[in-house]
Amino acid sequence: MPEPLLMSLENNVYLEDEALIIIDRRKLPRTVIPVYCTEAEEVAQAIREMMVQGAGDIAITAGFGLYLAAIRLEREGKGCNRVQLEKTASLLSATRPTGFHLALLLEKILEKVGQVGNNQPASAVILAFLQRALVRQKAVSQDTGRHAETLLVSGDTILTHCFAGAALLYMLKYARENGKDIKVICTETRPYLQGARLTAWSVSELGMDTRLITDNMAAWCMSRGMIQKVFTAADRIAMDGTVANKVGTLQLAISARHYGIPFYILGYGGPDRRTLKGEDIPMEERNAQEVLEFQGIPISGPKVKGFYPAFDLTPPELISAVITTAGIEKGSNRKKGAGKNVSG
Repeated sequence: MPEPLLMSLENNVYLEDEALIIIDRRKLPRTVIPVYCTEAEEVAQAIREMMVQGAGDIAITAGFGLYLAAIRLEREGKGCNRVQLEKTASLLSATRPTGFHLALLLEKILEKVGQVGNNQPASAVILAFLQRALVRQKAVSQDTGRHAETLLVSGDTILTHCFAGAALLYMLKYARENGKDIKVICTETRPYLQGARLTAWSVSELGMDTRLITDNMAAWCMSRGMIQKVFTAADRIAMDGTVANKVGTLQLAISARHYGIPFYILGYGGPDRRTLKGEDIPMEERNAQEVLEFQGIPISGPKVKGFYPAFDLTPPELISAVITTAGIEKGSNRKKGAGKNVSG
């Protein structure tokens, strides 16, 4: 069975000549629509408008935006160095402030460009860096998924929220290869429906038993014994263990705690060491209009106001364990029977 489209970023964000092609994730799975970006500003707009989703994928897409900026400067004969690219990096970093991967990756690219100076074209340095980053990202997703798979027991039904990235898909792929019968329930994740369009679709493409629920059904499903474990990702993890993730994660963690259900975070590369506490995480608040309509159609009255915090913060006491490329770090809420500890 072929891998789902979203299991590897290079399948849906890639270079074609001197344009960056982004498969618009807002349109999946009904249609596969390529968006052509030839300028960094277009990449920034694509990220801002949610054409790409998932913290790691957004970061590398932004890196390609910086690559396009370097190509343009070199083509115009203006030369290209770190200082000239910093303004573009700031533009790209500002598109999604909550996740730290984007800003960190751009910072590392600028450092690399600064180190080589004029010895190599900046565009070549950036492209080589991104190619290595793609390989690393896939390895991190695979390792995280491999550790997470050890927490699953045949017969489990897991709940997931939003799009938890490739590690979730690898976790389920490995579980199936190991003969485990796992079922998956996905929240739809309003207002962009990432859980419905991206996660549920990708999981079903793996051949897994997949059910979709609306966001307000999760606690009821837990109360009926339909869910044994919850897995979400994290856009940023502070050093105090606080997790920032798609809004709705906190209420799932609270419900899971109430019903004694293990709540796991797919943490990929681990915490952001520069963010000491959850309160230090900048929380993105998106255009309220996004919750007042569905696919461009108004869903309420003209006098109604909307509110859209894109993320929420889940405290460490509600988290059973954080799974990263290095292994499984147990949390204070780990329940008996939640799965064995694995260290990488």
